Amino acid sequence: MLAFVTIAPTDKGSESLSEYVAEVLDIIDSSGVSYRTGPMGTTLEGEWDEVMDVVKRCHFKMREHSGRVGTFIKIDDRVDATGRLDGKTASLEQRLGRDLKK
Repeated sequence: MLAFVTIAPTDKGSESLSEYVAEVLDIIDSSGVSYRTGPMGTTLEGEWDEVMDVVKRCHFKMREHSGRVGTFIKIDDRVDATGRLDGKTASLEQRLGRDLKK
């Protein structure tokens, strides 16, 4: 499955939340789950339980800093599909006949 995740404290009132996001990304990076980070969130790829465990740990890490945390999760769960972090983009590039910006 793929899970797009955005986790942020809602009570910090700061324009920059990078110090909090960095802690969450440290958990993701150390988890062993495949992932890609973007400017608006991170996509994780793996089995349901392992991905949701990482999301849960990230959410509660953010709770250590904030009394209110917003966690947005978008899931694409496709049976017998792996390697989709790169495969989905490669498929689109093949159809277009050119590389997309990364």
